[in-house]
Amino acid sequence: MKKKLILIGGTMGVGKTATSRELHKLLSPSAFLDGDWCWDLNPFVVNEENKAMAMDHIRHLLRGFLTNSGLDYVIFCWVMHQQQIIDDILRGLEPLDFDLLNISLTCQPQALRARFQRDAQAGLRQADAAQGSIARLPLYDLLDTIKLDVTAISPLQAATQIAQWAQTPPA
Repeated sequence: MKKKLILIGGTMGVGKTATSRELHKLLSPSAFLDGDWCWDLNPFVVNEENKAMAMDHIRHLLRGFLTNSGLDYVIFCWVMHQQQIIDDILRGLEPLDFDLLNISLTCQPQALRARFQRDAQAGLRQADAAQGSIARLPLYDLLDTIKLDVTAISPLQAATQIAQWAQTPPA
């Protein structure tokens, strides 16, 4: 079997990490990397130096997973709202041989707002970040990805759909 790299993008709060964790349980042998882990800084500062560092870390870890003979699936999630971000990640993985499953999770704005409110009540997010995340939703329509609307499905249901796509031989 050829290795499969599964990119799961989406705006903050849409359920990328929860879906990826469920997918990691469904697909074996697999590795899971959340791009946020590659620049967990305190204080968190978004600048060109830190973005370049995070991208370098992501490519390094993905190359390691993709060349590991014990893995069939590599799952990566991150806020990938611009095609250039996806292209930069993939360009850094040349000339490795793998199949790509590139997915953007989307949802309706009211569902995203409700998720932010639940997360804020649980102390996991700042509720005021919802507006910026909602504003980015239309950007995902412009990407060369498979869109999966998660408005009315659970992370496990989303992961089950993605696992089916991942296990389907290419046409």
